[in-house]
Amino acid sequence: MKITVFSAKPYEIELFIAADYKSFEFQFIADSLDNHTVETVSCGEVVCCFVVDQLDSQVLNKLAQQGVKLIALRSAGYDHIDLKVAKGLGLMVVNVPSYSPQAVAEFSIGMLLALTRKIIQAHDKIEKFNFSLTGQLGFNLAGKTVGLIGTGHIGSVVAKILTGFDCKLLAYDVTPNDFCKSLGVTYVNQETLFRSADIISLHCLLNDSTRYIINSKSLALMKEKVVIINTGRGTLIDTKAIIAALKSGKVGALGIDVYEYERGLFFKDHSSETITDELFLQLQAMSNVLITGHQAYFSQEALGSIIKTTLENILAFQNNILRNQLV
Repeated sequence: MKITVFSAKPYEIELFIAADYKSFEFQFIADSLDNHTVETVSCGEVVCCFVVDQLDSQVLNKLAQQGVKLIALRSAGYDHIDLKVAKGLGLMVVNVPSYSPQAVAEFSIGMLLALTRKIIQAHDKIEKFNFSLTGQLGFNLAGKTVGLIGTGHIGSVVAKILTGFDCKLLAYDVTPNDFCKSLGVTYVNQETLFRSADIISLHCLLNDSTRYIINSKSLALMKEKVVIINTGRGTLIDTKAIIAALKSGKVGALGIDVYEYERGLFFKDHSSETITDELFLQLQAMSNVLITGHQAYFSQEALGSIIKTTLENILAFQNNILRNQLV
């Protein structure tokens, strides 16, 4: 079976090959899947895609015309694919529903600590041999109220970790989690969470009800100097609104591993280029903003789990078995 892997990175290719699936013939494409590459690449029966790949109606129709039967996502999220169109075309779509909540949760806490204790600023000063503590005063997590938006696989692990910091935990989720309740998490409505939390961490799915959940109106409800962490999806936050809130001092610190306009920016080396995204440049210039390039998932354990589950999904399809099917 021929499998075309788009957005293939060397560290992924190594694991795919090492798995040694004899019945699979891989075609690794470094470029992302989009309207151009779908025209230039002859795909096999299976295409394997990442979050940066474009899977809109136009691309899906072209894949179907090429004889593609299965789209195997190397991600849990699927907001980058039009599932309704895929279903109408008879394309099966599978994902990796839970590859390592621990990796993303630990990274979220790492971001939080880096911001609240001003670790990045300290590192930058030490590089210049400036050992003064001026401007480095942070605050403890103990006793702070943390609001979690989303308490699924990742959010529940974040809650578990934060109990060790002696935080008061509030959460908003359309489906409350019994495990989180057992940890002492109190479920509240959005307004109560926004008004009460010293720290807000986003771990929800991206859909019509959560898109721009952090916007000018919700920001206005929040405490002064609130800290916001987003390791979920970029468009959970209205970028223009958060920049205004950072400039006014309403938001004390922001940690983002995802960005509203990350497509074409993240997962590539632009060090020899000029970045023209003015919103990104404004965020990058702020000392109280920590930006990472969608790497919260990127641990040895998580990457291994992603490749393993992806291959198992494809093997199941080959054997006419339904596994982790979205449509």
